[in-house]
Amino acid sequence: MKNDNIFGFQAVREALRSEQSIQKILVRTGSQGQSIQEIVREAREKGIPLQYVPDEKLAKLTDQNHQGIIALISPVAYFDIEDILIKITESKLIPLIVVLDGITDVRNFGAIVRTAECAGCHAVLIPESGGASITPDAIKASAGALNHLPICRYKHIKDIIILLKQYGITVVAATEKTQEVLFEHDFVKPTALILGAEGFGVSAAALKAADSLLSIPMYGKLASLNVSVSASLFIYEAIRQRRT
Repeated sequence: MKNDNIFGFQAVREALRSEQSIQKILVRTGSQGQSIQEIVREAREKGIPLQYVPDEKLAKLTDQNHQGIIALISPVAYFDIEDILIKITESKLIPLIVVLDGITDVRNFGAIVRTAECAGCHAVLIPESGGASITPDAIKASAGALNHLPICRYKHIKDIIILLKQYGITVVAATEKTQEVLFEHDFVKPTALILGAEGFGVSAAALKAADSLLSIPMYGKLASLNVSVSASLFIYEAIRQRRT
């Protein structure tokens, strides 16, 4: 699937009011016109990420008259996490949800989604900003899994953890900052797994809000695994427990 751009006041306004899945709206820094402000207000009401950028950035995306605003259309549709949680509850399934916290590498992102889809996870949650975007490269890295697994966006990690807990889901964070290993945890119960970026790990806010902190035991000289490998171990440990 291709990743299209829509530019100009009227075109972006119509995209906002249609069923198109907008990934992000880029606005020229310093723009103050009424048309721009109306679009910005409507985008915020819909929870669509906004980014103010220099004119040079917009010019690289199109040589047409963009009028200071460009909407980036996602190659896949986004889902509302509450809709997903309601459907899971109604179906009497045991939730297994993956939450990405600051993972920016497209290959890791795609690989995690591929594993999540193969394992039958119910959704992958990604931040509105500060994480890898869904691009053709991400879809390729996921081997197409991004077209089959519900992807939901969240604004603040703490808020999404609170929401998951309200639906009876235990939130666990993958981290080296604990002595408890994943094999000792009960993954049979409803679970959401938080994975953080390499080099940074799960954010402090998420670690504080999570129900459990779990690590992968290390016996070699290296202290950590690639995040997509870690994701596979956690996800399939949950699947192993649920099959026994």
